Amino acid sequence: MHSHNRASVVHQLRYALGHPGRVPRHLRRLTRDLWLRLGNRDHVAYYRAVMRSDTARSPRGAVGSRSYRRWVAMGKMQFDYLVRHGLRPEHRMLEIGCGNLRAGRLFIGYLDPGNYYGIDISPDILIAAQDTLVSYDLRDKFPHLLPVGDLRFTALPDQSFDVIHAHSVFSHSPLHVIEECFRGVGRIMRPGGWFDFTFDRTEGREHHVLREDFYYRTETLLDLAAACGLRATFMDDWERLPHRQSKIRITLPERENAEDHAVRDAGRPAEAVPDHGRPEVERDRDPSGTERDRALSEGERDRVRPGAGHQGHLGREAGRAAPDLAEESRM
Repeated sequence: MHSHNRASVVHQLRYALGHPGRVPRHLRRLTRDLWLRLGNRDHVAYYRAVMRSDTARSPRGAVGSRSYRRWVAMGKMQFDYLVRHGLRPEHRMLEIGCGNLRAGRLFIGYLDPGNYYGIDISPDILIAAQDTLVSYDLRDKFPHLLPVGDLRFTALPDQSFDVIHAHSVFSHSPLHVIEECFRGVGRIMRPGGWFDFTFDRTEGREHHVLREDFYYRTETLLDLAAACGLRATFMDDWERLPHRQSKIRITLPERENAEDHAVRDAGRPAEAVPDHGRPEVERDRDPSGTERDRALSEGERDRVRPGAGHQGHLGREAGRAAPDLAEESRM
């Protein structure tokens, strides 16, 4: 979590004085940013060009890991978290921004054959992903790797995925791209499924650095999800892991899940439908098994918002960002 504006001149001067060795790299990024923006007015096309440049130097570096050890550790942390929250081999999973399969190689190995779909806006990083498949002998799991031109998912059918995952994607996305993604997720996610994404959280002013790194307040993304007809929950347990980004979970509204459950039960005898005061689908759907993560009411959602009376994250912040697991910091 970041409380200061990393795009401000004051921050950049202080950063330069404190990290003089990183100034040349930042100047190279600034020069590249100006050049790429001249030829790519659309943000997705611009960031595709950024990924082409980064992947040419190092596929691992392009996804934020400068060493193999960090690449392995970051992938394992993502995988372990989703398994703890209910990912099962029979689930069909979509990974948005799969990169060179830092976490995807573990998801592919765990899921039943054919159940992993990885998409990325960068054809270059997907070529590196194919190398990962070969290196880890995962070809017989029949994963699907698809290049995409945006995050609307127009080529994917309705209600196709149980679990959708995007790690360090929205940290590089302006708000209109996130909104397009939310609306697409609402169409392709199955009732009872969930969509987890990470983002760079700030409690100060929202900002971006060189149109590559975007910092959002939690309530901005929660409100955007609600405007798209989705439920959003801030994942407090992720905050205890050694990672600088925060995580939000998206689910379909209870009304849609209940209607789907009623359709499935239409042919069952009345006595076979349990009556415990709430639909059975609610108990089955919740992957975390906690009342907090359901966030069924506006009041519950407000209670888990950082910066809205919730101070639990701030006291733990100093212990979260273990340098071996954090994404590469940018100026």
